[in-house]
Amino acid sequence: MSCVLGTLCTQQLLHVTEMKNFIQSVLILITVVMSAAGEELIYAEEGQMVTLNPPAVTNPQTHYSYWVFNGNQIAWRNPFSGKGVNDKDSLSLTDGSVLVITNIQQNLFGTFTCQIYTSGNRDTPVDTTTYKILKLSVTMDPPSPLLPGEDLSLNCNAGRNPKIHWLNPQGQKINSQRIQQKATGQDKGEWTCVVTYSNKESKAKISVTLVDLTTAPSHLQYTSKSSPLTIPCSTTATWDTIKTRDIEGGKREFFAKPGASLKSNAPQMLFSLSLDPLKWTPDQDNELRYDPKLQKGILSLKRNQGKDGDSGDYVCSLKFKNGVTLNRTVTVHVLQITSSPGIELISGQQVNLTCDLGSPLPSDLQLKWFPPGQSSLPSLKSDHHPTHLIIPEVGMGDGGKWRCELWRNSTRLTSAVITLKIEPKITVWMIVLICSVTVIAILLLVVAFILYRRRQRKMTHLRHRLCRCKNPQPRGFYRS
Repeated sequence: MSCVLGTLCTQQLLHVTEMKNFIQSVLILITVVMSAAGEELIYAEEGQMVTLNPPAVTNPQTHYSYWVFNGNQIAWRNPFSGKGVNDKDSLSLTDGSVLVITNIQQNLFGTFTCQIYTSGNRDTPVDTTTYKILKLSVTMDPPSPLLPGEDLSLNCNAGRNPKIHWLNPQGQKINSQRIQQKATGQDKGEWTCVVTYSNKESKAKISVTLVDLTTAPSHLQYTSKSSPLTIPCSTTATWDTIKTRDIEGGKREFFAKPGASLKSNAPQMLFSLSLDPLKWTPDQDNELRYDPKLQKGILSLKRNQGKDGDSGDYVCSLKFKNGVTLNRTVTVHVLQITSSPGIELISGQQVNLTCDLGSPLPSDLQLKWFPPGQSSLPSLKSDHHPTHLIIPEVGMGDGGKWRCELWRNSTRLTSAVITLKIEPKITVWMIVLICSVTVIAILLLVVAFILYRRRQRKMTHLRHRLCRCKNPQPRGFYRS
């Protein structure tokens, strides 16, 4: 009987102990839940400024404020305007008990609590506010700079699994915590990780540097024999950044337009890039010059005036030791004016003027003709002037400079100039007059020649009359 009673007592004690442990566990869980529910989450990137507000009931004239970080007091303020912080380099406290973390570092991520007391009760706080500051960080692996086609990998790290999305450099939203793609020219710039929680947002940014080539402002260039030639090309990074990717060399090549006067369609080497020292070495005398800002990544070529043979593709390239080669192509079109039958004309002749690029103009391009001021050509009122102008009979006022301009919308691309020389028209009366003057001049010459011959004959005859004596002597008195 006693054994049975002892066994029952032991079982009852075990049940009581288990119940007590269960109750304690429930109380602890409730405490944790309530504590978590009372926390205000803040996500911050290292180096950012964080502002923590005290409870709304705080009255600086009557309340004592205490800020605690991970169980240690770090700031305080009393109703008599007294206040203090234990880390003046990172923390500051306003008169309203607002705690400001000017430059949050790794050691300040954690739990901050603000406790408010009255002067009459310093044991029990009137109100308490708790903040949980979680670190928000973004990483890139491999790091910048990247070459086009290499892996771009961005990761946004934030505790407690909030909602995360990315904004690319164009501001487009990408619903993902991780970006994994091949790098292109569109990826260069600032990426932003956005964390959304409790109807609030926190942001962390990372800059992606891409070593690439660009032909801004345009890969299409227009020139003429009366306009400068510019072949743009530049890098998207400084030369110091480019050198970190082990550049091997570079070159500028020219591919002539089909049908050009060149003997071969093979590319012409214009310049090769020397790395030490950094300079372009010309491969032939083409009168092109490179931009002196080569150290800043400007690879453009220029000439004061274009030439008829400049039409074609100009390739700018950089080669790296990992086998990657960057290429950009600029297409140059030369605007030309031609005159048929030529530029030296006689008044009254028909003239055909043509202004074009050697091929039909694209629909987005327009021409504008500007004849000399005294031209007989009727005014062209439309903004879209024809490619061909026909002048049935040129006059003296048509002589001089004719200018043709190439436009795209409101942008003038280039212009070409031709100079016509007009000689006056020769009429029948002008021919008669010229012939008459010629005949009269010939007659005058004949008469002058005849008169000259007659005079010569008279002089000869006179000399014969004076010299008939065998031994002529002058007249006078002689002794015998």
